[in-house]
Amino acid sequence: QVHLVESGGGLVQPGGSLRLSCVASGSILSINHMAWYRQAPGKERELAASITSGGITNYADSVRGRFTISRDVKNTVYLQMNDLKPEDTAVYYCNVVAVTTIPRSYWGQGTQVTVSS
Repeated sequence: QVHLVESGGGLVQPGGSLRLSCVASGSILSINHMAWYRQAPGKERELAASITSGGITNYADSVRGRFTISRDVKNTVYLQMNDLKPEDTAVYYCNVVAVTTIPRSYWGQGTQVTVSS
């Protein structure tokens, strides 16, 4: 079993910055893929950013140039969010494809990000 713990959400003014963190723990042999999704009220969950085990990143058009995803060797993925806009307001979810016995997708509990003046 893999457990994900997210942190770093909160309330920020437009133009501000936040850094989200997600730590994966458990009987992990390897992590193939890490990503941040977000879900705004009344909308479907969407991919914000992802990073492969080889460090290849992918961003939604709406966040490219403002958000940066990164990961470290301790099974932690980060999302640095700069120049935040009200439309970035959402619950942000960490997603990890990890191998314990077989590859599986795991989700965090979500962290609220609110951008408002």
